[in-house]
Amino acid sequence: MYAITVSEPGGPEALVWVEVPDPVPAEGEVLIEVAAGAVNRADILQRQGFYNPPPGASPYPGLECAGRIAALGPHVSGWAVGDEVCALLAGGGYAEKVAVPVGQLLPVPDGVGLVEAAALPEVTCTVWSNVFMIAHLRPGETLLVHGGASGIGTMAIQLAKAVGAKVAVTAGGKEKLQRCAELGADILIDYREQDFVDEIRAATDGAGADVILDIMGAKYLDRNIQALAVNGRLAIIGMQGGVKGELNIATLLGKRGAVTATSLRARPVAEKTAIVAAVREHVWPLIAAGQVRPVVDRTLPLRDAAAGHRVLEESGHVGKVLLVRE
Repeated sequence: MYAITVSEPGGPEALVWVEVPDPVPAEGEVLIEVAAGAVNRADILQRQGFYNPPPGASPYPGLECAGRIAALGPHVSGWAVGDEVCALLAGGGYAEKVAVPVGQLLPVPDGVGLVEAAALPEVTCTVWSNVFMIAHLRPGETLLVHGGASGIGTMAIQLAKAVGAKVAVTAGGKEKLQRCAELGADILIDYREQDFVDEIRAATDGAGADVILDIMGAKYLDRNIQALAVNGRLAIIGMQGGVKGELNIATLLGKRGAVTATSLRARPVAEKTAIVAAVREHVWPLIAAGQVRPVVDRTLPLRDAAAGHRVLEESGHVGKVLLVRE
C-alpha cells in the first residue's frame, strides 16, 4: 500500500507519499480500506517532531478515517468485510489501509456519506468525552468554546445546542463568527477585537461560563478562570497558546471551579472503546436525526496531505479538512 510518511521533522514538504508494507490486523482488530481521512492539529505536531505516536501505533499521521472493512483479525465479531465504517485511530489514517481495534469502530451514520464520515470520529469523541462525560454540561448551562470555527468547535456548538445549552464562541473575524451563528452559537466573540472575559460576563449577567472548552492552554489559563461561573468547569484539550501558565488558586477556590486536561490519542484502548460506545449511543442518533452534522471545509487528495496541513496552519478554514483517497 501507499502512505504518507514523515521523511524528517519539518514543514509540510516533509510529508511524503511512499510505498510501505500493508498492516495486518491483530487479535481484536479490523483492517480498513481507507476512503478518506482528516487533518488534525496533532498531525501537524507529529510532522514537526513534537508528538510521536504512542507505542505500538502506526507511525503514519492520521487520527481518524472512514472506509470499508477489508479483513477481520482473530476473535472479531459484530462486523463483516465490506461494512462501511469510520474509526478513531492512534495513527495511520494517512494511508490506503489501517488496522484499528474493533472497539474504536463506528458505523457510518444514516444520512452521511462515506467520505464525509471521516470528519466525525475525532471531533465527536473529543467533544463528548470532555464536555459531557467529564465536564457534565447540562441543559440551560452556558458553554464557551474557544476556536468555535474549528472542527472541534463546530461540533461542540451543535452538540451543546442539541442538549439545550447556551453556546458562546470565540473566533477570528466576522465570517467565522457568522458560520458559528449558523450552527447555533448564541454569543459571538471576536477574539481579535473583544475581551472574552468581559463579553461572557456581559452576556450572562455577570455569571460567566459554566463550562469552557479550551484549545489554547497557557495563554488563556488565567482569563479562563476569570470567565468561569461559580461551580464552573474548564476543560483544556490543546496547547496552541503554550504549555506553562500561572493559575490563581484563590480565584479558582472562590468559584469552586474545576480544571481538567486530557488528550485522546494516548488513552488506553479500553478508555477509547468506552468513549466510542458513548458517542455511538448519544451522538449518532442526533446525526441520523439531522440535528448534528459534520462540517467540511474542503477535500483534498490524500497523497497531497501537505496541502491540507497548509490549510490548517493558515487558519482560514471552518470545520474539517478531509484527505480523500483517489
